[in-house]
Parts: sequence; C-alpha cells; structure tokens
Amino acid sequence: MDKAKKTMKRYAPEWHVPASKMAKNTFNPIRKIVDGMKLTPNPDKEMIALSIGDPTVFGNMAPSEESENAVMKCMQDRKYNGYAPSIGYEKARAAVANYVSTPDTPVTARDVVLASGCSGAIDLAICVLANPGQNILIPRPGFSLYKTLADSLEIESRHYDLLPDRHWEADLDHMESLIDADTAAIVVNSPSNPCGSVYSKGHLQDILAVAERHKVPILSDDVYAHFVFEGHKYHSLASLTDTVPILSCGGLTKRFIVPGWRMGWVVVHDRKGIFDMEVRTGLVNLSQRILGPNTLIQAALEQILTQTPQSYFHKTVSIIQTNADLTYGMLKQIPGLEPVMPFGAMYMMVGIDMPKFPAFNDDLEFTEALVTEESVFCLPAKCFQYPNFFRIVLTLPKDKMAVACERIREFCMRHYQD
Repeated sequence: MDKAKKTMKRYAPEWHVPASKMAKNTFNPIRKIVDGMKLTPNPDKEMIALSIGDPTVFGNMAPSEESENAVMKCMQDRKYNGYAPSIGYEKARAAVANYVSTPDTPVTARDVVLASGCSGAIDLAICVLANPGQNILIPRPGFSLYKTLADSLEIESRHYDLLPDRHWEADLDHMESLIDADTAAIVVNSPSNPCGSVYSKGHLQDILAVAERHKVPILSDDVYAHFVFEGHKYHSLASLTDTVPILSCGGLTKRFIVPGWRMGWVVVHDRKGIFDMEVRTGLVNLSQRILGPNTLIQAALEQILTQTPQSYFHKTVSIIQTNADLTYGMLKQIPGLEPVMPFGAMYMMVGIDMPKFPAFNDDLEFTEALVTEESVFCLPAKCFQYPNFFRIVLTLPKDKMAVACERIREFCMRHYQD
C-alpha cells in the first residue's frame, strides 16, 4: 500500500517545476538595484557611464601587444583546442606561481588552481572554506559578488565597516566583534573595489593579527594587485605572515585589461600546512565540477605574465591616476560632495551630504536624477550596502572625464541648499 501511494504521488494534474533553493537565493544587488532604477537620459546630452567597471569599453585602454601576440600564436599552433586538466595546465600554473612569488613567500604550481576569471576564483575559495550556516566577514562598502555567492550557498555575510575618513581602512574593532565560532573566513580586498584604497603594511599586519587571534583564514581578493598610484606601494597579505593561511584570488582581468579572457587563479599561501588536511583537496574537487578557463589563454599565460613590459603597466596606471587627480580636484570644489581620494584600482567613492540636497531621499534618487538631467550615470553606493555615497569609474578618456565632472557640478549647484 505504501509503495502504491508513493507511486501515485509521481502524478499531478498540473506542471509544477520549482527553481532550486540555490537559484532562489542568488541575486546580484548591483543588477537588482540598477535594473530597478528609473534611468532616462537627457536626450540633448550624450550619455556618460561612470558606472561600468570594464576598462575596455571606452577604447582608450587595451591589452598589450605582447599579450595579444601570445594568444594568437597559441591559436595558430592548434595544440590547445582540447580539454585541459581541471586545475589548469601545469605550465600555466607554474607561470602564475612565479608571477606571485616573493623571496619570502615562494609558491609552486602545486599551490595554484586556475579559474574562470577572478570571480570564478572567489567562488572556489568561498565554496571550499564555508558551509551553509557558517558566516564570512566581508568589507562594507565592498564588491557585491562576495555576498551574492555567500547568499546562494546559505552562508551568512557579515559586513565589517570601512572608514572613509581613514581612506577606507577596516574598522578592526568592528571586524573582530563579528567573529564567532562559525566564522569561516575574512575577506580582504586591497587595492579595493569600490573604494580605490591601498592598505599600508601596518594596517595589513593589524588585520592578520585579528585573524591569528581567532584562527580564521583569509580570502584575499588580489585582482588589483600592483595596481597602485605613484607614491604608494602594494603589499600582499601573504608576504606578511608565517602563520595565517590565505587563499589569494587574482587574475589578468584588471592589470592586463582583458576581463573577457576569463583567466583567474586561486593561490594557496600556507606555510604551516593548515590547508593540507582538507582545503587543498577540496579546491581540486571543486575545480572538477566545471572545467576551468580558456585553454588558449592558459597556454599563452607564461608569455603574457613574463613578456608584458613594465612600461605598459605604468601607462595604464598613469591614465587612472591622472583621472583620479582631475576628478578629485573638480568634485572637491562642489558644495555637498566629499570625494575620497583613491590610491589605486579604478574607482573613487564620493560622499553626498544628503540634507543639503532635500529634493532626494537617498543616493539612489540622487543618481537617478543625475542621469535624467545630465546623462551621467554613477553607481549608487546602495549597491555596496553603504548609504549616501556613489562610485565613479576612472577609466574614461580624460576629456570625457572632465565633461562628466562639470555636469555633476552643474547638477549639484541646481539642487544644493545650504
């Protein structure tokens, strides 16, 4: 009888195919917010999008010739059109290991797993470190993908605050207060999206001290590694500790201006062998769910990483730094706005003194109106769980950047009330 009842339950009068819990839990706050905004540009003014974190869209920044030639050669060789090992070609992993190693923190191909872009690497890292019901600590404001991935896996996101008056350093007391027995990892991002912050050696050591006290590993988002302005220095977390195990996530996306090539990596930095028990095997297992990045890019990776000249990186960073200086100088003069000068990456956060703009309730309404009146689209910081700010992308041609800043000035002067 029980078997017959179970058999009958297979049949239903109507179709009902529910989405999985993971699918229901997955949403990107940037897409959710932006798609819901009322964006109707001024038809008399060309649209200037300061919201897009893709450095290729304006045409003023391009991959190096060395990178392009390396990929074309691998394509013409016709040796790399098949499947690669799930963790990536050993030669490509060795190239990454050489690229990220320092005299004090050497790694080998064994410590590298290739992924589909840095986003894919972050996905692997979160999945291997945390279980449903646990929590990870992520920066606020911070890259929205951390929360998107965690929520989809029923991992709690706990936001530790960054401090704008200290160039977005982490509030260490707040960070430490969030840690409990279920904390699986602390996410650190320097240089930062959306803040453009670059942490000092001392501040990174303070973060490491928190992790050491509570024996919590770190997921370091290093996609902007070395992308720092003149007068500042990049320090990798892994180079500053002998004891805290770190999964470092990086890729070609930003520094090499090739987001569409989807080449990322997870590097295991673990001098005490803490990850040897389970995490290393877990990363390999997860890499086998879906095969990794494009084999042509893998094959070209050694040449890309070793043959791209320093002059290329200097030129790229100079474009961003010039725009940062220009933008900060212009916006700093606008009543009601408080830009925070970045030290690296590709972004600037700008504070809004909302009481001085009574026509708008929040940064979302402010940025919507900016599109409607001036055809300038800045990303509301609501996308990063941080109110009364907006983010500006600094990858535009300089003349277009200046036009956008002037339009922002005109908009603010119309609506500002002292």
